[in-house]
Amino acid sequence: MKSLALLTALFTGFLASSAQASDVVVLEVDGPIGVTTSEYILNGIEHAEESGAKLVILEMDTPGGLVSSTRDIIQGILGSSVPVATYVAPDGARADSAGTYILLASHIAAMAPTTHIGAATPVSLGGDDATPPMPVEPPADPEQTDEEAEESEPAGNGAGTALERKVLNDAIAYIRGLAERHGRNADWAELAVTEAATLTADEALEENVIEVIAETRSDLIEQVDGREVVMDTGTAVLELANVTITEYEPNWRIKILSAIANPEIALLLGLVGFYGLIYEFLNPGAIFPGVAGVICLLLAGYALQVLPVNYAGLALIIVGLALMTAEAFAPSFGFLGLGGIVAFVFGAIMMFDTGIPGFGISIAFVASVAIVAALFLFWLVTFVLKLRRRGAVSGAESIVGGIGKAMFDFTGDGKIWLQGESWAARSTIPLEKDQEVVVTNMVGLTLEVEPRNH
Repeated sequence: MKSLALLTALFTGFLASSAQASDVVVLEVDGPIGVTTSEYILNGIEHAEESGAKLVILEMDTPGGLVSSTRDIIQGILGSSVPVATYVAPDGARADSAGTYILLASHIAAMAPTTHIGAATPVSLGGDDATPPMPVEPPADPEQTDEEAEESEPAGNGAGTALERKVLNDAIAYIRGLAERHGRNADWAELAVTEAATLTADEALEENVIEVIAETRSDLIEQVDGREVVMDTGTAVLELANVTITEYEPNWRIKILSAIANPEIALLLGLVGFYGLIYEFLNPGAIFPGVAGVICLLLAGYALQVLPVNYAGLALIIVGLALMTAEAFAPSFGFLGLGGIVAFVFGAIMMFDTGIPGFGISIAFVASVAIVAALFLFWLVTFVLKLRRRGAVSGAESIVGGIGKAMFDFTGDGKIWLQGESWAARSTIPLEKDQEVVVTNMVGLTLEVEPRNH
């Protein structure tokens, strides 16, 4: 029993030392900041805290993203018990808009060479630049001194609407607070909001916006070893000698949700779901199209929930799909379908044209979908016209005028072969076996016929 307890204690100690062996946890963000990005980063910080890591490196290359997700990430960084170093990398990467806020909120701000940050002007959900227009300066009074002119300038940051000033002032206060917390250049941070200012790595270091320019992760760790950082509970000194580095991978759920939360994927899921349900309604009992359609529509609904969406564009897409469906049920020689395609294209462009970086949709993708829909519409119109030229294929209309053959010699009642079937027939003119006849009338199930060349 003692041996078993000793082995258990040794094994537990080995697991504990293994868990703490990952002294530096690396989180990689490549793309826009969204709901799934926020969840991944917060999970990574939590993992670092539970494993006793000494540092989290947030390696970032982003054009920006959603305000709500950015604030969630910043709150997670500020409240973390493990220091977070945001590292704009690799070479050529950027930390624009939301990325600038995250960088300034981090305990260590670092960049790789040939990277840049800035352009943090807030963008409204409508896609309009939230920065108020610059006020028109009144004509200068020649008798007014410079000091009097400065005192007479209106307070505030522009002459825009109250909402625009509110958004801008809130962003300024927020980013200045983040910069001042770690002793960084708050004046430049304000310029990044008001004038969309940007800096290269060298300029950022010179302007006291970042602390480190590092070629690699190892170089970053070596440079920040021994540095004192400001934590939520006070100051802490980084001890990073001989640390091990591990990359924290997103779990399968985050990977799937990240793939779904893409404007193009969301649009495709919506189309597949819509047409799957239409096919199920037209062919009850097919089951698979209906099930797949419901699943795709639910996934598309989730994607639209986490994506910035213009609902006027969404309404146009719904109208477009309805018109294209109406073309299949009430053929209008393509007019309904053409209108549906036009509405769909404009709706797709408008729906994701919110102005938020990283959440736009490719015009080429929309054009490809429109071309496929147009080809389907062309086939449908051609098929309908062919059906109309062929005439009736069932019922009395398809029988009268048909050409058949007498099955034997008869006058009066007899039998003819028509459309692969034997029919009761009546003729006032004598007929011979295999003689071609024309159906002139149909009385019940009896056909009135006469010789074809009569």
